[in-house]
Amino acid sequence: MKELACAGITDMEAANAYLRDQYLPAFNAEFMKPAREAGSAFVACQDTGVLEDILCEHHVRVVGLDNCVRFERCILQIPADRHRCHCMKVKVKVLRYASGELAICHGPRELARYDATGQLLHTNMKAAA
Repeated sequence: MKELACAGITDMEAANAYLRDQYLPAFNAEFMKPAREAGSAFVACQDTGVLEDILCEHHVRVVGLDNCVRFERCILQIPADRHRCHCMKVKVKVLRYASGELAICHGPRELARYDATGQLLHTNMKAAA
């Protein structure tokens, strides 16, 4: 940042102090506008159950001919059921949750859930994110 060099700032502590005490107040004074309405615009989540599927890692994988999905060092076998696709190059989502558990989803359907090592925990048919 050229302003830091012009102010003779060469270390991180001085740079942070400059940003906090001089740059941000000047920037806010120039660009800040008052809110149109008073109060908060945030709305509380009505269904907190969906947060787990939103706040996790989402990875797209292709199902192999053996109905397995390879994810990092795990091979996740999709259990046989009426929703398991039997065609080539089907894309699925692998969700990794904060707990380390994994889930395979096809469209809105969760096909199976696994522990962090790839061992099948259960199959279920809940809607996925």
